[in-house]
Amino acid sequence: MSRADTTAVREAADPAPRVRVLWTLGLLRNELLTTFRRRRTLALLAVLAAVPVLVGIAVKIETGDGSSAGPGGGGGEAGPAFIAQITNNGLFLVFTALAATLPFFLPMAIGVVAGDAIAGESAAGTLRYLLVAPAGRSRLLLTKYATVMAFCLAATLVVAVSALAVGALLFPLGDLTTISGTTIGFTDGLLRALLIALVVAASLTGVAALGLFVSTLTGSGIAAMATTVGLLITVQIFDQIPQLHAIQPYLFSHYWLSFADLMREPVYWDELVKNLGLQALYAAVFGSAAWASFTTKDITS
Repeated sequence: MSRADTTAVREAADPAPRVRVLWTLGLLRNELLTTFRRRRTLALLAVLAAVPVLVGIAVKIETGDGSSAGPGGGGGEAGPAFIAQITNNGLFLVFTALAATLPFFLPMAIGVVAGDAIAGESAAGTLRYLLVAPAGRSRLLLTKYATVMAFCLAATLVVAVSALAVGALLFPLGDLTTISGTTIGFTDGLLRALLIALVVAASLTGVAALGLFVSTLTGSGIAAMATTVGLLITVQIFDQIPQLHAIQPYLFSHYWLSFADLMREPVYWDELVKNLGLQALYAAVFGSAAWASFTTKDITS
């Protein structure tokens, strides 16, 4: 009998692995539907979609009298370098909106969703029933994290798509001048915009893991969300204090705006790699801490 036949016989004799996989997929689908149907989630996405609209209208009003924002420079700050180019090309509104929402709005939204992931179920009294299933605690935690990461991607794309639509309505589109001064085609610009959105979403993996860890420590969804957002604000403050320069490269927010380097020609990869590596480290550390906390948690509700 071949190895494939032997595996099939074993699966037929012991359907438990297949049941666990199907249950996990069903749980993931249910978590995604539940998360994206919540009014709170829809409100967060609506706020994120409104930011590019407000930025686009503000720039349009400011330059409506014929004044020019001037050419973009090659400075290290993503926001000023991009916003100066919006009137020349509406695609720059995508980069500006992501730079405007990444320091606070996007991570705050992620912190709310991640903080409520476990603690919200505990407060509602449904966590114990979710655990009475073949998947177990580890798979449930992974499912929750996957759901939060799906929200990270959705939230980032909502900002990018809203900005692209507003930019196309209010400003011209065409070839782009990078912040290095070179020119790239519009299609290349769209591809870079997509890549930047993916990098921004990946930059939130550390916040997502931190929020999930906090969510395993308390039975109150509100407390978990408030704690996560509070930690986020604290880290942002630390990242702006010159006296703390020694620890700043290790803060998860330090390299967030490095995505601006994707709009250079050639692309600067150093800080991008540091950012993604730092997010992976935070995800591993706080993901492991969340697993250790959740798998030993006494579920009594």
